[in-house]
Amino acid sequence: MAARNLTGARVVVLGGSGELGYRIAGALAAKGARVLLAGRDADRLRARAAVVGPDTPSAVFDLRRPDHIPALFDTATALLGGIDGIVNAAGVVAFGVLADVDDTTMEELVEVDFTGPLRIMREAASRLDGGFIVNLTGVVAEQPVAGMALYSAVKAGLSAATRAVARELRRSGIDAIDIRPPHTETGLAERAVAGSAPPMKPGLDPDHVADRVVSAIESGARELGAADFGA
Repeated sequence: MAARNLTGARVVVLGGSGELGYRIAGALAAKGARVLLAGRDADRLRARAAVVGPDTPSAVFDLRRPDHIPALFDTATALLGGIDGIVNAAGVVAFGVLADVDDTTMEELVEVDFTGPLRIMREAASRLDGGFIVNLTGVVAEQPVAGMALYSAVKAGLSAATRAVARELRRSGIDAIDIRPPHTETGLAERAVAGSAPPMKPGLDPDHVADRVVSAIESGARELGAADFGA
């Protein structure tokens, strides 16, 4: 991929109300991009958007709702004048051995962390005229973790799909980028939809991760593995 100038780029950040999502949006805005934050919580979105910039728009969006996906693309096109990139920083996590995972938890993780992002990429294939799609899949896509089998599986599946879609969309000028950061201090583990997080070493600073993600987009990287984030 060639290097990319983000000045004036119109970018939708999914999970924009989260600790990592709004930081990625801020790092993009600092490079001159125009961003729209999308997520489930309207109040948190508005608060995060105000931090990114006074005129930063936001849109309520739920990856579990297939009907929300075309609506989001329509809203972003109306508010930004088009879409040049999508960064998927949304997600949920669950803890516990697979034998103890109930169907409700399984369905939510699959919808939010796998099926929803696949629908986003499918919609983007027909909506974007060039540009990029970024999926933050995470270190568990490389190193599955016991007690997180379901989470590891959906993230590994999305990682594989993103890399395959990158080949499918190459001729269309759309870059699909798989980014796999190590554990990052976003508070996601404390908001698990099931189970409790095991003791973990301190994670990476989310500002560092956000800056590294945006640098990868700028540089034209095809993917970014956990080892590429450094300590």
